[in-house]
Amino acid sequence: MSTASTQLPEGRYGRSSDERADRKLKVVGAVLAAVLLALVGYFAYHYVAQSKISAEVITFDAQKNAVKVHLEVHKDAGTSGYCTLRSQAADSSEVGRADFHFGGHATRIDKVVTLRTTSQGTTAELLGCHAD
Repeated sequence: MSTASTQLPEGRYGRSSDERADRKLKVVGAVLAAVLLALVGYFAYHYVAQSKISAEVITFDAQKNAVKVHLEVHKDAGTSGYCTLRSQAADSSEVGRADFHFGGHATRIDKVVTLRTTSQGTTAELLGCHAD
C-alpha cells in the first residue's frame, strides 16, 4: 500500500506562505540591524568627534585641608566649560569635590587649582569636563 504525498509539487504553485514569512523576517531583521548600526555610529561620532574638552591631572599635592591639583585642559578656542575634581580620604570617603571653570581663546590651559577638603585627602581624581 502506498501513501499519498501531502506536499505540493515544487515550482508549480509559487512560494509557500512559510517561505514568504521567512523572507519578510530577513528583510525586517536587516532593516533593524542597519538602524541599530546607524544609531551606534551616530552616538560614537558625537562622543568622540564632538568632544570639545579633554583634561588630565598631571600631579597633586595633598595637604591637611586642601589638595593642590596640577590640571591640564585641552579645548577648542573660545570654548568655556568646567572640570569636576574630587578627593578621597584613606578610607575611600569623599572629602572634597569642586568644579573649576575656564574659558577664553587659549586651546591649552595648564593650571594649579586648590581643592578644599574637610579632612586629609589622599587622592585627586578628575571626574569629567563639560562645555557650558
